[in-house]
Amino acid sequence: VVFTVEGPTPPARDPWGNTRLGLSATTKINRKDFGLTWNSTLETGGILVGDDVTITLDVQFVKA
Repeated sequence: VVFTVEGPTPPARDPWGNTRLGLSATTKINRKDFGLTWNSTLETGGILVGDDVTITLDVQFVKA
């Protein structure tokens, strides 16, 4: 797991004065590591489903 923070970031407030925190994360997994092995060969010889799955999260929190 790698976390990157680019410089200090002050608390952000939305137009209503609420404090917000936003996070973004991206990772890549191999679907076969989780037992998902189904696939189908296309007429052109390629495969229908690749092995790599990219997971991207964009999350925002509002302080209650």
